[in-house]
Amino acid sequence: MIAAQAASPLKPIHFAASRASVAPRRATSESASLPTRCNTCNLREVCLPCGLPVASEGLLDDLVYTRKRVKRGETLYHAGSSFDSLYAVRSGFFKSATLLEDGRDQVTAFHMAGELLGMDGLGTDHHTNDVVALEDSEVCVIPYAHLEAPALQKQLHKVMSRELVRDHGVMMLLGTMRAEERLAAFLVSLSQRFGARGYSAAEFHLRMTRDEIGSFLGLSLETVSRLFSRMQDEGFISVQQKHIRILDIPRLKASIGRAAS
Repeated sequence: MIAAQAASPLKPIHFAASRASVAPRRATSESASLPTRCNTCNLREVCLPCGLPVASEGLLDDLVYTRKRVKRGETLYHAGSSFDSLYAVRSGFFKSATLLEDGRDQVTAFHMAGELLGMDGLGTDHHTNDVVALEDSEVCVIPYAHLEAPALQKQLHKVMSRELVRDHGVMMLLGTMRAEERLAAFLVSLSQRFGARGYSAAEFHLRMTRDEIGSFLGLSLETVSRLFSRMQDEGFISVQQKHIRILDIPRLKASIGRAAS
């Protein structure tokens, strides 16, 4: 995911959020849900079904999804649970994690508003990851049966293809980059993803902990903390707890190749 995005500007490829929806929302109950009719949803211009050609847009009239609120720390779905739906992130932030043989959780991805969850269950009809909300969030629950129409299947296959490219990017990131490159590429990726949604590409708040970043990048907590301090000392970024300001994005991008040389 990271390496592929760092190489070129990331564009919103799934379900983009409105400016107001990225802010954390307070869930009223653990199981709160609301019906959403696809053809009246305020995200209809950017969601997966709305990528349909004009001739197929009539399919939207019959699509009704459920909006589900997930509080910070709650699990959207567990590894091993049955697959029956995909989830479009309307607001908030999630992490995917898998349990290793030694009992540790390995973070495999981070997901923000505008992205799709649940495709890990397509192959086996069971999910392979735990997906946990990093802040109060909301998703649109899309029963997989709703995507059986050929036109919708074509759109889904496009999304799956992009996911394969991202998975390859993660392998490249962990297999070929040095520690400082990994963190720089991670920050560049977040910068591009926020920028693609109309937010500042240079200033944002990290929803994940340093430990979770380290788990995803294959680095220790101490290494991540040390690298953040080094990047700040070298003038790449300004760090105030979880608030990040990238002082020179081109220079940060250039540091990725420089670290490898």
